[in-house]
Amino acid sequence: MRVALAYDLRDDYRAMGYGEEEVAEFDSIETIDAIDTALCGLGFSTERIGHLGSLLPRLIEGARWDIVFNIAEGLYGTAREAQVPALLDAYRIPYTFSDASVLALSMHKALCKRVVRDLGIPTPDFATIASVHEIDSIDLPFPLFAKPLAEGTGKGVCAASVIADRGELRSVVTGLLARYRQSVLVETYLPGREFTAGILGTGADARVIGVAEIILGRDAEASVYSLANKELCEERVHYRLADDDEARQAAEYALAAWRGLECRDAGRIDLRSNADGVPGFMEVNPLAGLHPTHSDLPIIATLAGMSYNELIRSIMDSTLARLGEAGPSHFSRTGA
Repeated sequence: MRVALAYDLRDDYRAMGYGEEEVAEFDSIETIDAIDTALCGLGFSTERIGHLGSLLPRLIEGARWDIVFNIAEGLYGTAREAQVPALLDAYRIPYTFSDASVLALSMHKALCKRVVRDLGIPTPDFATIASVHEIDSIDLPFPLFAKPLAEGTGKGVCAASVIADRGELRSVVTGLLARYRQSVLVETYLPGREFTAGILGTGADARVIGVAEIILGRDAEASVYSLANKELCEERVHYRLADDDEARQAAEYALAAWRGLECRDAGRIDLRSNADGVPGFMEVNPLAGLHPTHSDLPIIATLAGMSYNELIRSIMDSTLARLGEAGPSHFSRTGA
């Protein structure tokens, strides 16, 4: 089977003049090498395509593949993660992970939280602020937590994101609006334990492979799983596989959210507990990072006793199972 790899490489965008924060969501060459090696080891024939700007001309020229292993994050727009899947849908080319509708919804954190709340899953009360004129209308109890509406990898999150009063609210939100040129999500701050649940599979076949508790070290930026802490996670963060009652409740909520949002194949759900120890939904990552040792999902898999190759195999197995229900018969793995 011919598998194309669609991705956004940090080095490509650095060469275009983008800064380190701008490329934070994109992948390193080590990640692409690891995925490619794992797929080849499973018997797939691979071709590296790269970002949307490289994929589109190939499609116009008539290039086709049996499946696209898609981890492209996109560059512009709230629905940027949905751009490559939408294009592949238009050309009727199957791909890994969630479809365009899920990826567009999940990037808009407020819309996603409304759906999750409708599913009956706890999520902290929230509001969105599109301009400085709306700041004074916020009627949520302090402390609050503020972050950009449509960013990932902890961008825009730092110790100052935990807000104690109206003065801090105005200062932090004004800064985020100016820096990121998008609305700001403000929600009730949850002071309890922080979890990320790794999930494999689709629909009824989805399962939580492990719930990792995120424990910040002494050298970490306090109280938040920020961009700085994520980039330096090897020195600042300890990941512990948790299996107590609170973690099991987090796993239950995570799986319900995953199925309710109709996410596919693999990803993560992030949760944090309130003062009473009840986990609340924070956000979903249906296009999770796949660096073997630096990204949360492979870290969870390793803690759960699953090798990186087994993780990639499970992702492909889930994708192929979906395609086998409605796709052509030649979608089967060869040489594995």
